[in-house]
Amino acid sequence: MGLFSDEDTEAVTVQGKPLRCQVCQNDRFWQQKAQLHSGFATFFDVEWASPTCTCVICSSCRYVHWFFPEA
Repeated sequence: MGLFSDEDTEAVTVQGKPLRCQVCQNDRFWQQKAQLHSGFATFFDVEWASPTCTCVICSSCRYVHWFFPEA
């Protein structure tokens, strides 16, 4: 995967428990931030106000796990 290298993978914990990929059970991931845009935010040109999620990408099968920010 061109954007990530194997050295950047890491173990991830969610609510104090180690994360395993939902597809392949791998335990190494890349992390990336992504902004959630709605049609409303796009229409009014306020995407900058949209929440930012954490994407945790499996280093084996590339499945993307999305985590919405805590309140």
